[in-house]
Amino acid sequence: MTTWGIVATVKADALTILRFAAYHLELGAHRIYIYLDAPCPEAKKALQNHPQTRVVRTDDGYWDRHNNGNRPAMHQPRQTFNATRAYKRAKDLDWLMHMDVDEFLVSDGRIASHLAALPPEIQCARVRPMELLAGSDPQSGAAFKAFIPAGKQREKTVAALYPTFGQHLKGGFLSHIAGKIFVRTGIKGLKFRIHNAFLDGETNPNHIEMPQIDLAHFHANDWESWYAHFAYRHREGSYRANLGPARSRDRGGINMHELFALLFEEEGEVGLRAFFDEVCADTPALRARLAHLGMLRHASFPFDIALAKHFPAFASI
Repeated sequence: MTTWGIVATVKADALTILRFAAYHLELGAHRIYIYLDAPCPEAKKALQNHPQTRVVRTDDGYWDRHNNGNRPAMHQPRQTFNATRAYKRAKDLDWLMHMDVDEFLVSDGRIASHLAALPPEIQCARVRPMELLAGSDPQSGAAFKAFIPAGKQREKTVAALYPTFGQHLKGGFLSHIAGKIFVRTGIKGLKFRIHNAFLDGETNPNHIEMPQIDLAHFHANDWESWYAHFAYRHREGSYRANLGPARSRDRGGINMHELFALLFEEEGEVGLRAFFDEVCADTPALRARLAHLGMLRHASFPFDIALAKHFPAFASI
């Protein structure tokens, strides 16, 4: 039987962490590795008591033991360090994926069956994202914008979907379009990264796409939560200054960091809200445009049912 698992470095409240774990356990994950980037005693205790989860608090002692006391300042290298450690530990798994706590796998059929069907030479299997329309209800049925494959039509499609801000969006998404990868375990010398894996100087060796599985990314649940996370993401997260623009500089491209800085400088919160309403919000107009172009997706996430089964003490919270 093919087994798979996930690893995540998280900084969130207990309920968010446990919903993430319970959902993927119910989906068929054999093992879940959670590295706590900040203290969360309630989640730590609950995860320690579940036979299929492993939890590590990455406190000063952790970094002293495993990285000579060097805790990377940015969260991205902390994620990759922890993912690589989990990969080395994953002796009872055939495949491991690195994910974030706001990402959820959605599969047409059993994930284990899709992975089992891959030829033995395949070492990396990529799952592309779909991005939540903010305001959708995940448990009753959420709407998503689909991944737009690279090619001549991508830029035209994005411009039709987002007439004001589309030129600044990579693939029409506010966050990443790379998705995440399952990596076959037991490959000596492999280094895990956030969206990729490296082996002997090669990126994603023997790589394949997996269209049967989507990565549902809850990047913006609603305006309030998106705006609350905006400053951090603009400073060192998804909208940080060193990321590239959607179109080349010689075509007038600017990256998301620069766009948001301009909007905020010229219009303040009102400018950011205008962007959010066109690009993120679950509106009839955006649903219609997505549906017309075949880019609208739907999925439901029974978080409460999964939580009640795997972490019943938190089901009524």
